[in-house]
Amino acid sequence: MRIAEIYQSLQGEGRLTGSESVFVRTASCNLRCWFCDSPYTSWNPTGKDLSVNEVLERTFSFDCEQVVVTGGEPMLSAELIPLCEALDQAGKFVTVETAGTLFLPIKCNLMSISPKFFSSAPSPTNESSWHQRHEQTRHAPEVIRDLISCHDYQVKFVINSKEDCFTVENYLTEFPEIERERVMMMPQGTEPVGLKKIRDWLEPYCSSHSLTFCPRKQIDWFGLVRET
Repeated sequence: MRIAEIYQSLQGEGRLTGSESVFVRTASCNLRCWFCDSPYTSWNPTGKDLSVNEVLERTFSFDCEQVVVTGGEPMLSAELIPLCEALDQAGKFVTVETAGTLFLPIKCNLMSISPKFFSSAPSPTNESSWHQRHEQTRHAPEVIRDLISCHDYQVKFVINSKEDCFTVENYLTEFPEIERERVMMMPQGTEPVGLKKIRDWLEPYCSSHSLTFCPRKQIDWFGLVRET
């Protein structure tokens, strides 16, 4: 597996916000969101090729019960199957973070799905090739259905504008099987001021539409730095 970093920190997003976790971040992605906050796993992927045993050894070096496998897009690597199996056998609580475009038969305790909308696409002018590939790949309905049928799950939407909220409502109409209480609306941004501007209108919207507002607490706690 190509690994960008393995570290211990606090989970900053979703249902388990605030929990001590070991993060295993893979270094590859099949999408190219213009707002990607880890370009070292997508636009400019860097990392080391590690065996599953090496990943496990580094993960187990931390005294922590929760493991988050993220990226990039971890579902690109078939080694995720034996990795999650071994973490499960070791009694770890495993969260896998994915955009929901690829399916692997893995064991995990929480599937954290972050579908991407048209508004996430890179510039058709400056990144025409990636714009086309991104649009062809980002929406995989059958994968979404398979993931939520096989796992406990949460669905996190990145919200950059009020139009994105309307897109979420259309998305949930397409997927009535997604339980509304599992839907989280997360402001797009990598610095506190920008996040607050979106939060000021998004949090009331969530309250009035039976959705969960999802802050990005790692930005508040640490800023946009690696290994957080």
